[in-house]
This record gives sequence, C-alpha cells and structure tokens, in this order.
Amino acid sequence: MAIEQRPIRDTGVSVSEIGFGVWTVAAGWWGSFTRDEAAALIWEAYDLGITFFNTSNAYGEDGYGEVLVREALSDVLDQVTIATTFGYDLDAERAPGKSGQAERPHDWSKDNVMRSLERSLAHLGTDSIDVWQLHNPRMDAMHDDALWELLAELRSQGVVKSFGPSIGPAIGWKDEGLYALEHRDIDFFHHIYNMLEQEPGRAFNEAAGRRDIPMLVRVPHSSGLLEDQYTLETRFEANDHRSHRRTTWLVEGLQKIEALRFLVEDREGATMGQVALKWLLADPQNASIQPNILTRDQLREFAAAPDIEDLDADELGEIETLFNLHFGVEPSEDKGERLIKA
Repeated sequence: MAIEQRPIRDTGVSVSEIGFGVWTVAAGWWGSFTRDEAAALIWEAYDLGITFFNTSNAYGEDGYGEVLVREALSDVLDQVTIATTFGYDLDAERAPGKSGQAERPHDWSKDNVMRSLERSLAHLGTDSIDVWQLHNPRMDAMHDDALWELLAELRSQGVVKSFGPSIGPAIGWKDEGLYALEHRDIDFFHHIYNMLEQEPGRAFNEAAGRRDIPMLVRVPHSSGLLEDQYTLETRFEANDHRSHRRTTWLVEGLQKIEALRFLVEDREGATMGQVALKWLLADPQNASIQPNILTRDQLREFAAAPDIEDLDADELGEIETLFNLHFGVEPSEDKGERLIKA
C-alpha cells in the first residue's frame, strides 16, 4: 500500500500522510549532518513515497533549510509539497534561550512578512509557497488583524497557496491555538501530538473538527520514546536537545511504553514506532504526520507504517483509558542528572 495523499481543504494542495520534518537534518538540534547526508535522506524519503517536506526559513543560516530541500529535490520539485515558515526577524540577534536553544524576536510587520516571503521564494526556487506557517506565534499575532488580512491577500494572489500556524510548546500553545482554530481563516493547523502527549492536542483536534481544518502533526513519537529504542542506560550527545531533559522523562516514559506493549504483541513485524503513527492516522483530521527522521532505518520503518494493521475500536479505547488514568499526569520533579552522554 502506497503512502496516501490528504488534501489541505480546497486549496489544491495535498500532503503525504507521512511527511519529512527537515528540522532533524538542518536545524542542528538532533546532531550533525553534512549537506550530502541530509540531501540523501531527503531524496530517499521521496523515493519511498513521501512527498511532503516541512522546512523553515529559520533552520541554519541564510535559508539553509530551504535551500537544502530545493537542492535535494531539484529534479522533482513539481511533484512535492513544501512547507516553510515566517515570523521571526532573522536579521536580529538571538536572545538567550533555555535548554541550550536561543530564539530571535518575532516581527509580524508587513515589511518583515514580505521580506521573509521574498527570501523563501528565492531559496526554494519557486514562485509560490505551498504551505506557509506562522512560526511559534504568540497571542499578539493571533490578534493582529492586519497580518491576517495580508495573508488572505497573498493567498488570493496565488503567491501563497495555504497558510496556518505552527504552534510550539510553552512558547505559544493552547490559548493561541484555540484562538486561531476558532477565529481565524486558516487552511491547516500544525502542532505536537502523540499517544503520550495528548493535551492540548485533543482540544485542538476537536476544535479543528468543527471547522474541518486539517492537522499537521509533529513529534509523533514523544521525542523518541515511542520508537521503543531507549533503555534506562540511554544517554544523548550534548548537541542533542534531549540531553537537556531530566532522567524522570526517560524513566516514566519507559513505564508508559510497557503499558502500550499490547499494541505490537499481536501485530507480527510491526514496531511501536509504526503503531504510534497508525494511531494518529486513524483520525481523518490528521492530514500528515511528521516523525523525526535521523537514519535510513527509521525512514524505511516510518514510511511503511501505513501498511500495518489498523488499530481497532477496542485498542483505541484502551489507549484513551491509559492516557486519562495515567499518561496525562505531569512528570514528577527530578533534580537528578541530565541525559548527556559522557
């Protein structure tokens, strides 16, 4: 069974149900990739049937994340859907950030929006943006009528085919997301959602369902936990953002994985990582799921997820029960060591 396409409303844009988040190979948060290594992984994803590639004008310097996609897929650009972002002032200095990250200030002015658009068009080598995302918007962007009027005008001109917010955890999250879903003319909504982290994702999906807004989902494996590859001895390199998490995240996460073990026991050959994707694909509101892809083995595993047996109603109900009773509890405080590899 091939990876299917799902539409972004009536925009004429479609996305593959399994997508490729270019952040893993371009942003520097998941380890280091050479340009050739990153391009090879992107091309192999296309070869396996993935046609939706989500990048950003903020990945790397000088539009690296966008240029990388253009170069890797130069022969098939007319056969793929590319998403990118705008909203940060990329000419400003980065402010000190938590967990080893740093964030530039937002600038939702017309000047910065148009400057971002022109740069992205040049980096991608195209005359229109398929999927344009407000990058981690806060409430000021949600309330900015002039911004949304500009986006609607760009869509009517065809220079932008679809637009919507890409909501980030902690920095613009539940209130911002619900406001956009309830009050703004958006074509899609992009957020974090997985079996272990279902809130506020469930609230978002319910709101989206009332207006038939398709969802783009990232972090479907809860930063790797649902890939079922970690042990209590797992440590991460210092340049991997997960190294900044406390050990409690790993310990309690492994306990939750064991509670979900029944999902793979009767599915010969299926992996927990595939089941995690299949759970999201069971909801037709979710148009494309973007797992974090770091290796060829992961890529092949995740691209094959649509082929495994569907989850039945009893299994979906058990997952909901587990979340309601156990998984929805916030992790306990842990002052222990961080998960940095020695």
